[in-house]
Amino acid sequence: MNIVVLVKQVPDSSSERTLHESDKTVDRDSASLVINEMDEYAIEEALKVKEAHGGEVTVLTMGPDKATESIRKALSMGPDKAVHVNDPALHGSCALVTSKVLAKALSTLEWDLVIAGAESTDGQVSALPAMLAERLGVAQLTGARKLTVEGSALTVERQTDDGYQVVQAATPAIVSVWDTINEPRYPSFKGIMQAKSKPVTTLTLADLGISPDEAGLGAATSEVVEAAPRPPKQAGVKIPDEGDGGVKLAEFLAAGKFV
Repeated sequence: MNIVVLVKQVPDSSSERTLHESDKTVDRDSASLVINEMDEYAIEEALKVKEAHGGEVTVLTMGPDKATESIRKALSMGPDKAVHVNDPALHGSCALVTSKVLAKALSTLEWDLVIAGAESTDGQVSALPAMLAERLGVAQLTGARKLTVEGSALTVERQTDDGYQVVQAATPAIVSVWDTINEPRYPSFKGIMQAKSKPVTTLTLADLGISPDEAGLGAATSEVVEAAPRPPKQAGVKIPDEGDGGVKLAEFLAAGKFV
């Protein structure tokens, strides 16, 4: 079974993130960049399917030159090869444009299954897997906490707020996963060394038959109009209990419209 894993390089959510003043896009040069956390679970699930059923795992990324760092990190976990869609005209692309580009990139590959993280920590749109499935005309199994593969039949336990649903489909299909599905492996020293020689194919918009006018900020269906830095933390309010602490607490919560 040939599996493609979608991987996105994002700013580390534990570090300070800033936007370019000119176009309100993420300032990647000043950010600490990492693999989107949910995508590591997608990589692990793809490797588990490969180990059980054979085939190969391909990492697919859309991003600038710096995304190469995350590609090599992903390959060190065990995938066989990678495809990097890299073009300056992609800067500022929205989710809709991203789905169009990735769908074109997938059309250059032979695959049975696409696995993606359920969301990214930067945008948290959680819609890309569904957009891709619609563009490609294949089944989508989203929000999986468990994936079972039997030949061409796929079964997932789709995580919900009050339990899970059992959803089935046949390949080709797109599956998105939550962090409840597995525990990602750490790259071994051998894996890190092997990742340096694994093939990475770079594609541009021209390679995919997409005009630069169809991508980037100019084609985006959404934009950040205004942004402000996070306000500094302020000291809390201490409510001394002199027998009327409960009343004072209730008044404080009411004043802040918490109750």
